Amino acid sequence: MSDTIGPLSGVTVVDLTRVLAGPTCTQMLGDLGADVIKIERPGAGDDTRKFAPPFVKDGAGGETTESSYYMGANRNKRSVGIDISKPEGADIVRRLSVDADALVENFKTGNLARYKLGYNDLKDENPKLVYCSVTGFGQTGPYAQRPGYDFLIQGMGGLMSITGEPEGAPQKVGVPIADIMAGMYASVAVNAALRHAAVTGQGQYIDIGMMDTTVAMLANTGMNYLHGDMLGRLGNAHPNIVPYQPFQTSDGYIIVAIGNDSQFQRFCEMADCSHLAKNPEFATNTSRVGNRETLVPLLSEIFATRSSDEWLSGLEENKIGCGPINNLQQVFDDPHVKAREMVVEMPHPLTGERGAALIANPMKYSDTPVAYRHAPPLLGQHTREVLREKLNLSDDDLTALRDKEVV
Repeated sequence: MSDTIGPLSGVTVVDLTRVLAGPTCTQMLGDLGADVIKIERPGAGDDTRKFAPPFVKDGAGGETTESSYYMGANRNKRSVGIDISKPEGADIVRRLSVDADALVENFKTGNLARYKLGYNDLKDENPKLVYCSVTGFGQTGPYAQRPGYDFLIQGMGGLMSITGEPEGAPQKVGVPIADIMAGMYASVAVNAALRHAAVTGQGQYIDIGMMDTTVAMLANTGMNYLHGDMLGRLGNAHPNIVPYQPFQTSDGYIIVAIGNDSQFQRFCEMADCSHLAKNPEFATNTSRVGNRETLVPLLSEIFATRSSDEWLSGLEENKIGCGPINNLQQVFDDPHVKAREMVVEMPHPLTGERGAALIANPMKYSDTPVAYRHAPPLLGQHTREVLREKLNLSDDDLTALRDKEVV
């Protein structure tokens, strides 16, 4: 673990999120140095603790009680077990929020107000509070009361209509991208609002809907539709650039990403097919996109004549975008991934000396690097520590709360 002071050092975040979108946001804030207090229901905790197998292994190689899913989005947090359905539990969270800089939650729209923990319940006591709600469909609109799930949002948000082979069934992305991107947008929004609060002393409410962030993520493909070009699914091809896709070689597959006309000319020279670059049907990217059905089969025949290694070596030498298609073992064994330290080992109460392997945060700061201070916590691991530190509760107070099953 590191004692490095991050850019959000001194910021306190009350975390009332679970599963993935919200925890992605709060893990990002924690990685940047914030003190993230994760509120969980005693005896149950975050649902993802049981999203398994696989479970994280202990020092002897046996399964622990913590899922790898949970471990992936909950480092740099302190877990506090509180039952907010009890008045005493809700009051503890309210008191924690009074002195916090931010609160992030992903309850169904309006549910926290039932416990007097909505933004309107807290803003008067803490005017500088940045309060972020992450839900499936946002706080307004005809779908606001619906629950949000990544798979559902990928379908409703259009991603599945543009993912997969042209003649195949609609296809989801291989990771829960709608959850992850909602969390990313939320972390950006919270950081910007924290800056505003630091300057003005005024907090605000942030409404993040997974449907919104997924529509925003449609990017160039969504813009293609808005300006009159409905391409649908293209498999691994690019809607606006050709050639930009995998090709089969004599012994496997490689990715070729030719981003401009000069690269295409260099490719044709090294591939002994200069006539293609001189053909007006293929000379410009616009013409190549319009004639992809003619060009791609010609290129496929050319790529089949050499091995993957031969192509990759020649393409790299000519500064043409290319690469292998790695499986996960190859990714984590890749020397570049290792050099960039994209896996970190953190001490954990259940893993013994082996530690817990986690995918690292990719942001590299020169002066305030990401700090790995807390491994993903056990359920309620920091309850006493946090309530003593933040609320000055005594051992007798904590015992009484435990007897009432509040903590």
